[in-house]
Amino acid sequence: MTKDHPAGKTTRRAFMRGAVAGGVGTLAAGGAANAAGDGAILEVQPWARELGAGVDASGYGMPSPHEAGVHRTPVDWLTADPFASINFTPIHKLDGIITPNGVCFERHHSGAAQIDPAAHRLMINGLVERELVFTMDDLQRLPRENHVYFLECTANSGMEWRGPQLNGVQFTHGMIHNVMYTGVPLRVLLAEAGVKPSGKWVLFEGADAAGLTRSVPMEKVMDDCLVAFAMNGEALRVEQGYPLRLVIPGWEGNMWIKWLRRIEVGDAPWHAKEETSKYTDLMPDGRARRFTWVMDAKSVITSPSPQMPIRHGKGRMMLTGLAWSGRGTIPRVDVTLDGGKNWHMARMDGPSLDKSLHRFYYDFNWDGGEMLLQSRAHDNTGYVQPTKAALRALRGVNSTYHNNGIQTWHVGRDGEVENVEIS
Repeated sequence: MTKDHPAGKTTRRAFMRGAVAGGVGTLAAGGAANAAGDGAILEVQPWARELGAGVDASGYGMPSPHEAGVHRTPVDWLTADPFASINFTPIHKLDGIITPNGVCFERHHSGAAQIDPAAHRLMINGLVERELVFTMDDLQRLPRENHVYFLECTANSGMEWRGPQLNGVQFTHGMIHNVMYTGVPLRVLLAEAGVKPSGKWVLFEGADAAGLTRSVPMEKVMDDCLVAFAMNGEALRVEQGYPLRLVIPGWEGNMWIKWLRRIEVGDAPWHAKEETSKYTDLMPDGRARRFTWVMDAKSVITSPSPQMPIRHGKGRMMLTGLAWSGRGTIPRVDVTLDGGKNWHMARMDGPSLDKSLHRFYYDFNWDGGEMLLQSRAHDNTGYVQPTKAALRALRGVNSTYHNNGIQTWHVGRDGEVENVEIS
C-alpha cells in the first residue's frame, strides 16, 4: 500500500501514471502523444473544480466560445455593398455532411428580408384552373416531406476560372451548404390549383426588395421540388428565406427563390434578368449557354487545405473532403497525393443521399515531404469530375459559373498549404 494506492482504491492520477508506464504511449509515433509529464491529463483542470452553467443559462444553445472561429466570412472587395453580396460556409471546419444552420452561406440581392409569417402569403396564378392564395397556416396543413439536399451557388469556384485567386477552401468552394428541408411538394400545391394543359413552365418570385424571379420547366417542378418552411428541424433562418423558400434539388442556387411569394404557371420561360444577363455561361466564341441548371459532380479536399495546414508533423494523417452531384449520388471519390501520378480510392462514410453532400476520408502516413493534393468525384450516372484544363478546353475562361474542375492544394514540408494549379 502506497500513498497513491491505498488499500482497495486507485486514484485517477495514479492510474494514469501506471498506464503511461505500462505502454499507453506506444502509439506516439503514429500520432498520439506520450502522456508522461503532461499536466493536461495528469492535473485536475479548473473546469473539474467548479460548477458549470445551469440548464437555463441559454434559451437557445450556442457553440462553445472555443469554436468562435467557425463562422461565415465574406470577401469584402468582391462586391460593392453587403446587400447584393455573399459570404461563405466554413467547410474546412465542418465534418459529416449536415451544415449547421448558423453557418450556411448567404447570397442576397437586396439584403435579408424580415417578414412576419402571419402577414406572408403565397399566390398561385397564371395558367391554372383556380388561382389560390395560401397562408403559412394553410401550407402547414398540407402533406409534407423531409429531404437532405445540397444548395450550391452557381458561382461557387467562379473566381478560379483564370487560375488560383483565393487561398482558402472556404472561399474557393464555400458557397455551398447541405441541410434537411421540410416542406410541401410543389406538385401538391399545383394539384390544388389545377394546371391547364398549356402550362409548361413555372415562374417563382421572391418577396424581398429585389423581387427575384426564375423560370423552371414543369417537368422539374413536378419531380422533386419543395416549398420549404424548415431546415434541420427548425424554421428557416431569415437569411435562408424565412418563412418560405423554394427548393430545386441539384440545380443552381440562384433558382431556389427565398421569401417565396408567388408561383405563376405559363407556356414559355419568362427570360428574366437573372436568366439572360446573369446566370448564363459565356463561351469562347462570344455566345452564352443558357438554362444550364444542373450542378455537375464536384469535390474538394477540405483538410489539409490552406485554412487547415498540417500542424502535427509527419506520421499518421487523415485527409477529408466533400463531394456532390446535382444528378444523383457519389459512389466513389479518388484522391492523389502527387498531383495525379497515382490515384487512391477514398473511404466514403456516412449516408449516400440523392443530390446531397457526401463525406470522404483517406488515411495515410505523411513522410513530411511535399504533396500535391487533389480529389476526383464519380457520380452514379458515370460522370467523372474533369480537370480544370479539360473544362477550359470546352468552355474557355470567360464564364463565372459552373466551375467544377479538380482543385489542387500544394502542401509544403512545413505543413503549410497553398492554392495552386498543375500545368
